[in-house]
Amino acid sequence: MHQPALSSFRRITVKIGSALLVDPQAGVRRDWIASLADDISTLSARGVEILVVSSGAIALGRTILGLGNRVLKLEESQAAAAVGQIALAGAWSEALGKNGMKSGQILLTLADTEERRRYLNARATISTLLKMKAVPVINENDTVATTEIRYGDNDRLAARVATMMGGDLLVLLSDIDGLYTAPPAHVPNARFIPVVERITPEIEAMAGAAASVLSRGGMRTKLDAGKIATAAGTAMIITSGTRLSPLLAIERGERATYFHPSASPVKGYKTWIAGQLEPAGRLVVDAGAISALQAGKSLLPAGVKQVSGSFSRGDTVAIMAPDGSEMARGLVAYDAADAVRIAGLKTTEIADVLGYQARSAMVHRDDLVMGHAAVRAEIGAEGYHAGAK
Repeated sequence: MHQPALSSFRRITVKIGSALLVDPQAGVRRDWIASLADDISTLSARGVEILVVSSGAIALGRTILGLGNRVLKLEESQAAAAVGQIALAGAWSEALGKNGMKSGQILLTLADTEERRRYLNARATISTLLKMKAVPVINENDTVATTEIRYGDNDRLAARVATMMGGDLLVLLSDIDGLYTAPPAHVPNARFIPVVERITPEIEAMAGAAASVLSRGGMRTKLDAGKIATAAGTAMIITSGTRLSPLLAIERGERATYFHPSASPVKGYKTWIAGQLEPAGRLVVDAGAISALQAGKSLLPAGVKQVSGSFSRGDTVAIMAPDGSEMARGLVAYDAADAVRIAGLKTTEIADVLGYQARSAMVHRDDLVMGHAAVRAEIGAEGYHAGAK
């Protein structure tokens, strides 16, 4: 099946990699950003809402400060981001303004999408910008984010934003034109894949491991983004952004890989649970618990064989099969210390151990997402695609 026209979508999130936006010597690629702004204007005139997730702050700051391509210390990266973010926001404002469009800058940290209240606040702000006909230009707040509290790449940030905002398409623009059976830079006869019905382990195995100096992600992170997006009912396209007018190039039928959204997507409150980038802990369960979960039941302490991680009641945990595969994600009803104490116990035994009458479920079915919607998107995963953040 051929991918739908972009104008058939209601709300599109477009992610742009650093290498597309920034020339290490010259700074912002103004002809390219102008052509993309033209594309956004054209689609907006057709009634499509566009959100931009723009990388490039650190890369642009490197150029402005003359830091070259050497590995930067954390404080140097944050300083580069501070300098680059002003210039980047100005470039977007200028390019979109020439098309009569307004723009607004949103800087997010990991906690802004992982903590429920901040997630809702971010969603409200972006929704208001869209209502005011302003294009949200979103990036990770690299001036304050550290390794322990960052998304790690803008592919997964874009997927999180797309699903948070109820978007129906995520477009990842980078320096490769789609998914191949193997990294084409290393396997010249790798076969291009135009359509992916579902991201299976076989599809994930096609991702490689090398990335450019400006990149923190890769094809693996793009597939992680795809799992977040498609599980929530958002289609995804991976295509090259190296040409001018890259969005209308998709319309013209230029090469791209289209990922179908799930036929039974997670919606509303459970979208937030399913899209959590890194669970606070893990619960290994037995075969009986797996059968109960698949039947739509809650996870009881009796089925939990192992508890790991440091989590509090209400945090997101991954529910793992004995073989290490992730079966589900959900909000845990106990702190980690109490979860360890009651793991494997029958419901009637919990009060005697804890000294109070507690909840019968370790994870209630209303707070649980099963199967492919329980996305594994661990911070720091790398792949081969050089056009990530």
